Parts: sequence; structure tokens; C-alpha cells
Amino acid sequence: MSSKADWPTFLEPVDPDSTEPLFFSAQEWETVEAVSARIIPTDHEPGAREACVVVFIDRYLSGINYIFAAADGSGFLQIDGKYAHAWRSRIADMQTTYRNGIAQLETIAEDSFGRRFVELDESQQDTVLESLSGKPKPGAVTLGTTEPASTFTQFTNDDGLGFFDAICLHVRQGFYADPVYGGNKNRIAWELIGFDGPKSLKDTMDGTYSTDEYFDQNYTWADLIPQLRQQTQWEIPSS
Repeated sequence: MSSKADWPTFLEPVDPDSTEPLFFSAQEWETVEAVSARIIPTDHEPGAREACVVVFIDRYLSGINYIFAAADGSGFLQIDGKYAHAWRSRIADMQTTYRNGIAQLETIAEDSFGRRFVELDESQQDTVLESLSGKPKPGAVTLGTTEPASTFTQFTNDDGLGFFDAICLHVRQGFYADPVYGGNKNRIAWELIGFDGPKSLKDTMDGTYSTDEYFDQNYTWADLIPQLRQQTQWEIPSS
């Protein structure tokens, strides 16, 4: 098969209420869920736990069956050929990263407090995560600020990431991604940020859903290209 358009849909959308791991052990599932709940905590609004982010991460790490959702939102495409080979290698690397990272996390928890990570209170869990990451817990972020710079230069691809950076990325992805992937249960993350979102991926393909209203239509080329703001016409060099 030469393109994704030729790949068949062979799996239904992920059930966010599933409690059966496909990759994690039962204890790893509990640990990852607890870590995700510290990355996007529950306060007066739902967090990663309510969004079932652990389901998203488990399915992603389970192999190559939950990588590409079908355009109509009916399920997942069966990856073929060189894409399948590349994704198997990539997921295998990330599986190792998670297994080793979870083990390291539990070792820090045991050495520091004599208990498993899930048995610690939130403050103790944050201490363990600070030790694992080698960085202090970040403070509150105010929209429009530029500090700390790391807040605004986050990873968007997990290639080569260590466990802590990878799970931070995956928690964000699972929280805000289309619900077909297992996270963002009942679109709670979209509701949290005031994003109506499509009811199904199909709505993004047939024109039912559009993001036009979010774009500024009142602009000139000079607004988009800085060089044009400083000149009124193109200068043609003489020969």
C-alpha cells in the first residue's frame, strides 16, 4: 500500500473508561495515572485523571495500532509497509524509556519516603518528580508573560526524549487531543479552554466544523511580512 488513503480502518475509537492496560502492568498504570495527575492536577477544574490521560498513553505505547486515527473518526488505520517498521522501532524505544523511567521513579520514592509513588501525598510526589527531573517544580504561568522561557519552548515530538520530558508531553497530548485517542474524555479539556471542537473527526473533513472564526481575516501582506512594512513598492535592481 502506497499511502495512508489505502490503509483500512480496523480498530474502533479508544474507550476512555477502559481500565485494562495493553502495555502497562497494573502497578505501572497506577503510577502513570498518579504522575499525570501532578502534571495537570485536579483543582476547581478537571485534570489529567478525569480526562483519562493514562488510557491515551497506554494505548499509544501498546504498539502501532493506535497511531493514526481514520479521517472519519471511525477508528484507527492499520499501518503498513515502511511506516509500520519505522513506528515499531520508535514505539519500542519509548516503551523502554517508560519502563526504565517508572522503575527509576519508584526507586526515588522508596529511597526518599519508603513507599510507592502512588502512596505518597501530593507534596511528596512533587518532591520525587523534582528529583527525577532535576528541576524545581515550575510556578504559576500567566498568559502573555515570557518567563520562564522553557514554558514556551515545549517539545512537540517525543523522539529521543527522556522519561520525564516524554510523559509531560504525552500528558498534554492526551489531555487536549481528539477524544478518539482515549484522552480528553467527554471533551472536558476543550470545554476547560472554551474550545467547541468537532463532534467527530469526520466533521473536520466534510465542512461541518470549521475554525475560520478563530482567524483574523483583516490583514494585509505588510502585516505578515515585516520587510514590506518598510517599503511601499518592490525595488527592481537596475541591470
